[in-house]
Amino acid sequence: MEMTEMPQEQPDRAAPRDGDEPLVVHHLPGGLRSTLEAVLMVVDEPVSVPDLASAFGVGESEIRANLEGLEVEYRAQQRGFTLREVDGSWRMYSRPVYADAVEKFLLGNQQAKLTQAALETLAVIAYRQPISRSRVGAIRGVNVDGVTRTLVTRGLITEVGSDAESGATLYGTTPYFLQRLGIGSLDELPPLAPYLPDAAIIDELVEQGHG
Repeated sequence: MEMTEMPQEQPDRAAPRDGDEPLVVHHLPGGLRSTLEAVLMVVDEPVSVPDLASAFGVGESEIRANLEGLEVEYRAQQRGFTLREVDGSWRMYSRPVYADAVEKFLLGNQQAKLTQAALETLAVIAYRQPISRSRVGAIRGVNVDGVTRTLVTRGLITEVGSDAESGATLYGTTPYFLQRLGIGSLDELPPLAPYLPDAAIIDELVEQGHG
């Protein structure tokens, strides 16, 4: 008897974006849940459910169910981190119960010295705050995402708002930064600011960087 070949089930695919090949989410190791976990481990800012659903071509309810499932797993395994929804967007955070241990490690005597790149980025933020990562990167001529995360983690800078036009996160220095320098206010910083580009030049550098 002649056998009829059954059609194979097609995997869920995300719609192509900007010429990219479609992403076969369910063919990745671990499927959608592990894919979400990998993405949320590296993002700088919380990501919304609609953005994740659009990126991976699945429904928002499926995204939310997997995010909530991950947090249940983390809690059951007593992991040191958690997934948290803030203002409709999701991101990984360390659990509050470990806050003292994290702070002691990051700010204690065994804290590693800042790299030259981190010091340069910190200087730009100190003198041009509030300022976004893209503007800092335009001044330094390199991507500063990783360095910025390091400075935030060490308590030297923090998010201070968002740009009214672009919506980009703005950063500024913290009281701990002043404490480490041994000064009482930013007014006591040496007069380095005049040697940095003014706002108009920074805007032009940012636009060139996006070109």
